[in-house]
Amino acid sequence: MQSILQNHIPEQAIPHVLQLLEHDHLTVLVKKERKTRHGDYRKLPNGKHQITVNGNLNSYRFLITLIHEIAHFEAFKKYGRLIKPHGIEWKHTFQHLMLPFLNPNVFPQHLLPLLANHFKNPKASSDTDITLALALKKYDAPNDNYYVSQLPVGSVFKLYNGRCFKKGKKRTKRYECIEINTGKVYLFNPNAEVQLLE
Repeated sequence: MQSILQNHIPEQAIPHVLQLLEHDHLTVLVKKERKTRHGDYRKLPNGKHQITVNGNLNSYRFLITLIHEIAHFEAFKKYGRLIKPHGIEWKHTFQHLMLPFLNPNVFPQHLLPLLANHFKNPKASSDTDITLALALKKYDAPNDNYYVSQLPVGSVFKLYNGRCFKKGKKRTKRYECIEINTGKVYLFNPNAEVQLLE
């Protein structure tokens, strides 16, 4: 497990993460990129528990995602299976588990205020926190992706599945985008990652 973590999270975080993972029935798997999620947690039919995290995440996002999923395991263990997946019990557990990592030995100084603000009320995905998502994106390996919010209105872009859209106006929180082939309007999260078409 330590060798997996050395490749994916900040070095200073490894000892504490290893302590959190000291459960006989909990395994962590690093997966290929999944476009719809950074990671997940589930209880397996054999009674063991499994966490998966995408291997393409930068070390800071990987750590946040890993602790997010450990929080599911801990919350279900403490409060039972009937709690909401991202309800108050999970939020409190996630906050508690992240606290030891929120220091300049683990995260760059400029991320700490953004993380502190995010963890006042953590959401189901850190991607919904646009300011934090943009700051974390700076540590990603270079790619051709943009967030929808970064594109000018009228830009044409495509998703990983090949569907093409034209960016429209912003509603309260999301952007109206018209699918080129069908003319249907879809609402996009501001930090949905897309490929700009020239």
